[in-house]
Amino acid sequence: MIMITGATGNFGRPLVAELAAQGSKVRALTRTPAAVRLPAGVEPCDSAAPDFAGVRALVVNIAGAPGSTTALLDAAKAAGVRRVVTLSSLLVATEGESPAEGSTAALHRDIEVAVEAGFPQWTHLRPGAFASNSLQWAAQLRAGDVVHGPYAGACTAPVHEADLAAVAVRALLGDDLLGLAPSLTGPQELTLAEQVQTLGAVLGRPLRYQELSPAAAKAAMLAQSSWVQEAMVDSLLDFLAGTVGRPALVTGEVERILGRPALTYAQWAEANAAAFAAAS
Repeated sequence: MIMITGATGNFGRPLVAELAAQGSKVRALTRTPAAVRLPAGVEPCDSAAPDFAGVRALVVNIAGAPGSTTALLDAAKAAGVRRVVTLSSLLVATEGESPAEGSTAALHRDIEVAVEAGFPQWTHLRPGAFASNSLQWAAQLRAGDVVHGPYAGACTAPVHEADLAAVAVRALLGDDLLGLAPSLTGPQELTLAEQVQTLGAVLGRPLRYQELSPAAAKAAMLAQSSWVQEAMVDSLLDFLAGTVGRPALVTGEVERILGRPALTYAQWAEANAAAFAAAS
């Protein structure tokens, strides 16, 4: 049995679907187990009271509140879970061994260290920017043709969540990635403004990116979630600022691990076009 946290999220949903399609037994953690729709054979489980009976492997999406992740790992260790795959962050690799206290990199690395100390088998997936981060623009683009955000020239190589899921399946069902922390990116670099232009080409609309000041962007990010810490937002904004005018890291790890080309941002945009459709 494989337990998946964040099972209905942008990463968890394709991971659950792929594991189920391959015949793996999956227990999906969700806050709404009675209402969630999952592939046939997948067991829903209340994330407030995870049932580790029979679970041999756990996928941990570190993007949740750090305290709840620590409690989940403690319960998994007590239940005898042997393998943990973490969804960490490329920032852990790029910010070095001593990231700033409270930063996104530090929070992710703390969980990685706990996993390494507590479980005999582990893999840390360290993705860069998710292509699905663009969904944060959905409400703006349903209302109009302008995206407001920080650092229009921030340059990343967005990775498709389906590729992340496919790599996670390799880490769960095989041994080739044990003890490794691959840095995962998409196949091409794009600025935030270029991502919006790509969305516009897919949607057939004249979309544009209008830059906000860092202070305004920070205020908006802090207002989006009750658990997001100021240091985490500062870390993200510092990262974006540092990518302006610089080529993005493109690792090629997705292609190496999967043995096929990584999916492009344009392919992601085509698959998710409906999320950005203008309100009628």
